[in-house]
Amino acid sequence: MIKKLFDRLRPHFSEGGKLHCFYSVFEGFESFALVSNETSKCGVNIHDCIDSKRIMSFVVIALMPALLFGMYNIGYQNALAANALEGSTWFSLWLFGCLVMLPKIIVSYLVGLGIEFTVAQWRKEEINEGYLVTGLLIPMILPVGTPLWMLALAVAFSVILAKEIFGGTGMNIFNPALIARAFLFFSYPTKMSGDKVWVAQDAIGQWGHALPEGTTMATPLGQLSANLDAQTSLSDMVVGLIPGSVGETSVIAIAIGAAILLWTGIASWKTMVSVFAGGALTAWLFNIGGLNTGIAQLPWYEHLLLGGFCFGAVFMATDPVTSARTETGKYFYGFFIGVLAICIRVLNPGYPEGMMLAILFMNMWAPLIDYIVVDRNIKRRAKRLKANQ
Repeated sequence: MIKKLFDRLRPHFSEGGKLHCFYSVFEGFESFALVSNETSKCGVNIHDCIDSKRIMSFVVIALMPALLFGMYNIGYQNALAANALEGSTWFSLWLFGCLVMLPKIIVSYLVGLGIEFTVAQWRKEEINEGYLVTGLLIPMILPVGTPLWMLALAVAFSVILAKEIFGGTGMNIFNPALIARAFLFFSYPTKMSGDKVWVAQDAIGQWGHALPEGTTMATPLGQLSANLDAQTSLSDMVVGLIPGSVGETSVIAIAIGAAILLWTGIASWKTMVSVFAGGALTAWLFNIGGLNTGIAQLPWYEHLLLGGFCFGAVFMATDPVTSARTETGKYFYGFFIGVLAICIRVLNPGYPEGMMLAILFMNMWAPLIDYIVVDRNIKRRAKRLKANQ
């Protein structure tokens, strides 16, 4: 039935049809709904059952646990700040967070997909599915207090200057979602950090609680960077009932997403494990180094639980486009992300996170890592061939 519908509509969007100027839009919806029957025209090519559409779909599914818990945590932090937890149900907390997040997700997809559709039509190219993931990631890695106009501006900047200018999906050098966050962080720092951006301030209907003006709630890392005692239990860190970006707080939800990505073969366990290994080792070395700053004294395992470390290791560092692609290179790529993230946290008191900058920096070095690994393999095989002659 779906195929017949598209077959009936195709003449209107094909060359000579009344709507031919929107053929890229038609083709995008068709490729989203149906598996393409187009095959390679030259050369010998081997294809499996996976394609970019399925890859993006699996990543979106893996993001769902973190997103759904993040919605609940929005309502939880709102009620906690208003001292109204006792009279709130889990559903009312989740619904409040859902009503806060939905406009952000809608704006992200409308702006991002609108630009991608326009560029595809202008270039007379197919529309790629890459933004299905990016459009969800961007709202999840931003503070809940980010205004919609600011989100739209960051999405436009990211899609145009971090993706389309390089040629679109699969050609970008830097992770587009992290570029959006970096753009906002350096352009509007007061809206991306501090104590006022982590709690939804306005009540929505009967589900939320209006907070007194000036209500603040710092993240645990923010408190430690100011040399304050962070009153956060280990269980809250793991469950995720702490202030932070929407999708980054719950280790359990992120672990479920990681299991989905690894089970489906979408993400590399080598990159994930290396990020945690590099972060744990660096945090442990700072622990025994005797630094007196609050974050430096944080136990090494808490470094891995707080902030965006887990989320970055699972969903950002494993991006197949911007990460290292050689199997050996993935170990080095992930390890140095973990090292840099902890170094930035501890040594830069003005920026107590570090994961975003670490991944973007290693995005830049990923091609060099792959080049060194491939060149080393070529030399080793040439030496082996010479020895056998």
